[in-house]
Amino acid sequence: MIIKVCGMRNPDNIKAVEQLGPDWMGFIFYAGSSRYVGEELSYLPEKVKRVGVFVNEEPEIVRKRVQRHRLDIIQLHGEESPVYCNDLKDDGFRVVKAFGIVTNLPFPSEAVQRYEGCCDYFLFDTQTNLHGGSGKKFNWEMLAAYKGETPFLLSGGISPEDVEEIKSFAHPRFAGIDINSRFEIEPAVKDIELIKTFIKEFR
Repeated sequence: MIIKVCGMRNPDNIKAVEQLGPDWMGFIFYAGSSRYVGEELSYLPEKVKRVGVFVNEEPEIVRKRVQRHRLDIIQLHGEESPVYCNDLKDDGFRVVKAFGIVTNLPFPSEAVQRYEGCCDYFLFDTQTNLHGGSGKKFNWEMLAAYKGETPFLLSGGISPEDVEEIKSFAHPRFAGIDINSRFEIEPAVKDIELIKTFIKEFR
C-alpha cells in the first residue's frame, strides 16, 4: 500500500519526513498553491519516489521540471486531456491523473473512463477550487461505483484519526493514500510526530 506525503518544500522537513519511510513524496509546481515549491528545490529525497504535481501546465514545462528535479512520477491535478496524459506516458513518464469527487453528485464514471489506459494511477480527491490540499473529505463509499482497471490513490482530507477507516476500506483497485494538509503545522511544513505515528499504525 503506497503512502504518499504531498506538499513538501522545506529542506529540513523533507529530510525528516524521508526518514519516516513513506513511499512517495509530492512537490507542487503550481504557483496558485500555498505549497508551491518555487523555481528551485535545495534538497530532494533519495529514498522515496519523487512526484511532481502540475495543474494545466504546458507539457514542455512539465518535461523540463521532470528532468531538472529528476522526478519519478507526474501527477496532473487540472483539466489535462487523455491525449495530454498519453503523450507523457508514451515518453516513458509515470502518470497519475487526479479527479475531484463531489459527495452529493454521482461518481464521474464516464469522465474517469476516458483516461483508462493512458495513466498509471488515478487519484480521487475532494472537488474544490484549490486543486488539492483542501483538508476536506468526500464520501469514500462513492468509489464503489468505480469499475475501471487503473489502480487509484485515496486523497482528500485524510487525517491522523482515519487509520482504522482506511484499513477497513475495500476496493480491488485501491493502491494507496495521499496525505497532506491534515498533517501540517503550516502550509508545506509537516508535523513529523503525526506522520511517524500514522505510518506506524497504518503499517
